[in-house]
Amino acid sequence: MPEAKNRTPSDAADPRPLHERIATDLRRAILVGDLPAGDPIPSTGQLKERFGASSASVQKAVSMLKDEGLLQGRAGSSVKVLDVRRQPMTPAAYSQPAEDGQAYRWLSEAERNGRRPSIRLLEVAETTPPADVRAAMGLESKGKAVLRKQLLSLHGEPCELVHSYYPLELAAGTPLESKAKIKGGSPKLLADLGYPPVDTVDEVTAEEATNEEYEVLQLPRQVAILRTLRVVYSTDDRIIEVTTMAKAGNLYSLRYHF
Repeated sequence: MPEAKNRTPSDAADPRPLHERIATDLRRAILVGDLPAGDPIPSTGQLKERFGASSASVQKAVSMLKDEGLLQGRAGSSVKVLDVRRQPMTPAAYSQPAEDGQAYRWLSEAERNGRRPSIRLLEVAETTPPADVRAAMGLESKGKAVLRKQLLSLHGEPCELVHSYYPLELAAGTPLESKAKIKGGSPKLLADLGYPPVDTVDEVTAEEATNEEYEVLQLPRQVAILRTLRVVYSTDDRIIEVTTMAKAGNLYSLRYHF
């Protein structure tokens, strides 16, 4: 990893504990490939000099990254980078309705890429959505929608927590209200109901995890989530679904083609 030519920002500029700042810089270098898998990280002495840190701060930083599954090694030997890469998720590949008799496109796309996907339905309920979802749906402060909450996993590890909200008048009397998985996924069902998804708008932010996200996604400490607020439109600009999706920012990226 190239040595930094400028000094580390002062505590006044960056109030985070020094070990967290060290871990952040090393994490970025690992995830972008500046520290390749199998290579040792800079020595404790090098990191102490670079960051003006104590041995204790360096060791705390290294311990954090070991807990995140980015580093491997023990005291007295070199600590090496594990083969961990962010997995790109491509929403365009699975946002359209599945073909008749086919699985939800998120499942089939994951399998096509050699992943072992699964979906667990956590909750189906009539509820008042968060304020940003209500605003997108045009609901008043106590307006309600049908929620379908699901946990998406790859290779048995949780990867995404999904809250999907549907207008009451659209969901009434349909499988959207059922406490069962929807064959082919919601895009297929909506299309079959006469509301094909024709336009999707995503707003992606990086945020700290909520308690639920931290626990369900089994996140390590100090890892941001990627939160997507997705609004799906059918013909005549009718909103048929608003979904929030949370992914671990250290494990996944979002890939869009324009």
